[in-house]
Amino acid sequence: MRFTLRSSLTLAVILLVAATGDTPRLLGFSAESSAREVELEGKFRGIPSTDSLRSYLRRLSARPHHIGSAYDKDNAEWLAARFRDWGWEASIDTFEVLFPTPKERVVELVAPTRYTARLQESIVPGDPTTSQTTEQLPTYNAYSIDGDVTAPLVYVNYGMPADYRQLERMGISVKGAIVLARYGAGWRGLKPKLAADHGAIGCIIYSDPRDDGYGAGNVYPDGAFRPRWGVQRGSVAEMPVQAGDPFSPNVGARIGTTPLPFDSVTALTKIPVLPISYGDAEPLLTAIGGRVAPEEWRGGLPITYHVGPGPAKVHLRAQFNWKPTRIYDVVARLKGNEFPDQWILRGNHHDAWVNGADDPLAGMVAELEEARALGMLSKQGWKPKRTIVYLAWDAEEPGLVGSTEWVEAHSDELRKHAAVYINTDGNDRGYLDVGGSHSLESLTNEVARDVTDPETGLSVAERRRRKSLAGAANAEERGELRAGGDQRIEALGSGSDFTPFLQHLGVASMNLAFGGEGDNSGGVYHSIYDSYTWYTRFSDTGFVYGRALAQVAGLTVLRLANADVLPFKFGGSASTVKRYLGELKTLATTRRDEITERNKQLDEGVFTATSDPREPSQPPAAEAVPPFLNFAPFDNAVTRYSASAARYDSIMATLSTAGGPQLAGAVSRGVNQRLILVEQALAPARGLPTRPWFRHQIYAPGLFTGYGVKTVPAVREAIEEGHWAEADSAISIVAETLDSAAVSVDAATALLQAKP
Repeated sequence: MRFTLRSSLTLAVILLVAATGDTPRLLGFSAESSAREVELEGKFRGIPSTDSLRSYLRRLSARPHHIGSAYDKDNAEWLAARFRDWGWEASIDTFEVLFPTPKERVVELVAPTRYTARLQESIVPGDPTTSQTTEQLPTYNAYSIDGDVTAPLVYVNYGMPADYRQLERMGISVKGAIVLARYGAGWRGLKPKLAADHGAIGCIIYSDPRDDGYGAGNVYPDGAFRPRWGVQRGSVAEMPVQAGDPFSPNVGARIGTTPLPFDSVTALTKIPVLPISYGDAEPLLTAIGGRVAPEEWRGGLPITYHVGPGPAKVHLRAQFNWKPTRIYDVVARLKGNEFPDQWILRGNHHDAWVNGADDPLAGMVAELEEARALGMLSKQGWKPKRTIVYLAWDAEEPGLVGSTEWVEAHSDELRKHAAVYINTDGNDRGYLDVGGSHSLESLTNEVARDVTDPETGLSVAERRRRKSLAGAANAEERGELRAGGDQRIEALGSGSDFTPFLQHLGVASMNLAFGGEGDNSGGVYHSIYDSYTWYTRFSDTGFVYGRALAQVAGLTVLRLANADVLPFKFGGSASTVKRYLGELKTLATTRRDEITERNKQLDEGVFTATSDPREPSQPPAAEAVPPFLNFAPFDNAVTRYSASAARYDSIMATLSTAGGPQLAGAVSRGVNQRLILVEQALAPARGLPTRPWFRHQIYAPGLFTGYGVKTVPAVREAIEEGHWAEADSAISIVAETLDSAAVSVDAATALLQAKP
């Protein structure tokens, strides 16, 4: 039967709602449009199929498909063809970027004994794709510079700032050395950066079995975790400063774009770096002498961990092919029939380091199944009010390249038209994880209440609430969760394709995934073992959470596309920023108290020794006591933003209850265009100090956390680093930003209240 919103069934539903009021009032919808949306969503939820998800994953992960590979292009063309089959307008947007691939890789122990690292992962019997050796990208770190160095080896634990402070207290320098760092505790790109900052001339990164190998569980193929010769590939470009192609900053790298000269590119590492397995790391660690590593530095290998330097000496050589590589972003559209110039964007990347069944294809197949379902509804007569744009990104793995180049190429259009961006990047079993703009917090809660968890039969929201209750840090958190209101969503840092939308352009964004139960993908992350065979044995084996992800993301798209007024609520955003302000005040006080106490101890001839009494300890230098920061502008801005948010949310709730005509009037007066500007106001063109490509003043990846978020980053990082004048200046800038956001919210409120 042909589906139409004017069918007799829909009219019956509307009449029933009018009589009983039982259908929930959806955020941004009138009573009448809520009833139509509920019926539509019931149809949508029934379409996604686990069999379809399985077939997509089998096809897309059948061969290695890193950027520049034949199967990467083949997958892009296949994806575009599927969108067209389902009734979407689909095209491929092509860019050309400089992508390094390995030419020569050598890691050799040259003293006191000799060992040559194999730098090769092992084929697993029973997993056919692990044997595709001629197509697999070798183990390496993209955007390392070329280098050929020989030097003593120093073990630096995770190679994070705290580890170098510990080395300093132990009297150990890495100057002129090659460092050996284990993966974990921070983003991989920070490890060579910090090593170079401390004078090292090379960096080797390995996966310790304590973290994601046999110390965590049985290794593949008997279990889900990293086997002896498994290696984590990955980019080491300086993404916390700028995402995308390092050779074409701030412009979309169209074919023919002239790249920056090599010596002008600042995002590359300063020293050569290569990743290795724990099988290759063991002989190197065994050869290191010197002091025994602190207890918390000791990994899972059956050896005594030493720090060095010496007697171990290593030769590291890394040479790369630096060549133009074409990438293929798939862009599919369902045009809106009422507001075609307002875009709801949904994306997941399709490239992988090797076969990529979990990362990223478990998320990509959910997106495909959403697209198939929306296409079916469209063919039956439904049309979205707003234009829906589905995107399959290429070149995410080297540094969010495909999405960033597309955003930079289309930035003027996106500022005018992009309302919300919804991202996924892989998927697993368990609990819904949501991060994003807090103006979308209520919407994500509303959708999660309407999707059933496939294992427990609870709603996805209720299962998430119970997990949060079990892990609540204090009574206040437990009380908030038991109160039954919206659950908080996380702030977004970086590490996936939401970054250029949210943090560069200021497009309200969210990132969705299930995980927490079968979440063992760290054990095969960025290796040849992230395969269809691994995924169907150890992750979402029945694809039921793939189906749940398609339902959550698809319903979110539907509500955003069909709402009378875009379903933003600003109370969650205002309360979150207020919480961040409290954290910053506490942080400033804590830092001041710490410095005051340390200086007092120094005056009295007392200082804190290292954890190992055998280590010689160096007393720290006295620091100037920090000034009292003036948070008054921030306080005033939060008060104003909170008042603006409360007014808007209250009036919007009243109008939704009152019915459609007043909402229709607000829409005709341009309220939706005003709402799009609120998030943009939080991302002014001036950007963050030292990294202006990142413009959002509330969310950014930390300079020393990589993917991890730093909220109100300019203020928080200045306090953490003791840059007090910068912190004071940043407080004023953030206050101005919040004032601008409040002005945009007030403008939307005025349009809601205006009389016809």
